[in-house]
Amino acid sequence: MANANAASKTTMQRFLDGVEKVGNMVPHPVVIFLILIGIVIVLSTILGLFGAAVTFEQINPETHEIETASTAIRSLLSIEGIRFMYASLVPNFMSFTAVGLMIAAMIGAGVAEESGLVTALIRKLVIVAPRWALTYILAFVGILASIAADAGYLVLIPLAGVAYLAVGRHPLAGLALGFAAVAGAFTVNMLIKPLDAVLVEFTNDAARLVDPNASIGLASNLWFSIASVMFLTVVIAFITDKMIAPRLGEYKPADGAGVSQGAVLTEQETHGLRYALYALIALVVVFLLLTLPSGAPLRNPDTGELIGNSPFMNGLIALIMLVFLSTGWAFGVGAGTMRTLAEVIAAIEKSIKNMGGTIFLFFVLSQFVAYFTYTNIGTVMALSLAGTLQAANIGALPLLLGFIVVVAIIDLLLTGAIAKWAIFAPVFVPLLMKLGVEPEAVLAAYRVGDSPMNAITPLNAYFALVVGFAQKYDKSAGVGTLVSLMLPYVVWMFVLWTALFAIWQALGLPWGL
Repeated sequence: MANANAASKTTMQRFLDGVEKVGNMVPHPVVIFLILIGIVIVLSTILGLFGAAVTFEQINPETHEIETASTAIRSLLSIEGIRFMYASLVPNFMSFTAVGLMIAAMIGAGVAEESGLVTALIRKLVIVAPRWALTYILAFVGILASIAADAGYLVLIPLAGVAYLAVGRHPLAGLALGFAAVAGAFTVNMLIKPLDAVLVEFTNDAARLVDPNASIGLASNLWFSIASVMFLTVVIAFITDKMIAPRLGEYKPADGAGVSQGAVLTEQETHGLRYALYALIALVVVFLLLTLPSGAPLRNPDTGELIGNSPFMNGLIALIMLVFLSTGWAFGVGAGTMRTLAEVIAAIEKSIKNMGGTIFLFFVLSQFVAYFTYTNIGTVMALSLAGTLQAANIGALPLLLGFIVVVAIIDLLLTGAIAKWAIFAPVFVPLLMKLGVEPEAVLAAYRVGDSPMNAITPLNAYFALVVGFAQKYDKSAGVGTLVSLMLPYVVWMFVLWTALFAIWQALGLPWGL
């Protein structure tokens, strides 16, 4: 990786260089997860022999009732465990949703990239936007990308790298910026998204253990979320410009290739962008007809809602795929770079062919996630930490801050926001309500604790994918490279966002509508 001159490096930059060097000494990610599978097998066997177990209350995701359950460590070397590992090999991979999302997104993205639309759009953005504003725009859009669930990982992060390359900045800084925005602020947005509906439902179920009439709405964290988006946009941009970019220094491609920096668009590209705009308008009209009328196909058939639990929101990846596919093809027709259906299919095949290594990695990763889930190690650890914090005789604000720390630690092992909240909500919502804390505050605290660690845990399904993005610009990039890039974001986002939460709680500001 091209780094700044060693003599001008700060102590922190030298520390991060050390982290990168050590991290890149670890084996290939596939080998890492094979080793982790071995560790889980051994650990589950040992803990299973000692009968490690815990009893707890959780929310049933189907009935939304609080029920008592007991979870014990399950050994993968028991008869049942061996049967599970043998029989679930293919189901584990087929149920790993990241694979389907990635392939669907790349169908459209491959056409958009091959036709030249992506490069033209980035150059247009560079021409229109002031250079200083690019970082803030990318950070802001990256945070908002969570409205499309995991699609932000597949679309925004590589685009951020291309955008930075287009203005002559190090593309790894753009990738780090995009990853921090998409992953590190995943639970907040300026819009209501499907995740909010599930988290709010679980919060209400837990709150009714104390007050049967307690209820919060979908917008119960809206003001805090909006403030968090604006705050984290500045934090992420500042870290990128003041810490990440200076450490990386000037980017020098190995092949000398790069994107022209701010060059005027050619007549063909301008013509192609006009065609792409027409295609986008046509697609928007179609989806307006499918969503706006009462009883429209993409509305919830029972409630009629559009934003929340609806076919439109649940299948948003299809819209993203169609946007890139239609606009990419239209651009190709207008610019003369992709005219026939055969050329479109060839572009799709090329993009999917390039994902061969990533798909194999996801196959191994899906087995590890399934085995780890089967053993219940993460659940027992989470409940043990929660029980320790619950038993601590401390005030409401210290307990909230302790809760944020516990959620962050557990997020390194259990990355699913819904699964963790199903466990934590029945414990902490009633406990803190008895101390005079609103359910909205507990949910806001969970959002803070659950997000930043997403950008550094290898158990994030897209962590290895971002390593692959980095290797496009630096063949020597590895796990250590990404960890060293993301550490400043994770630390400062966690500290400063927690401070924002503490100030918000101390001032008694409204969390939402």
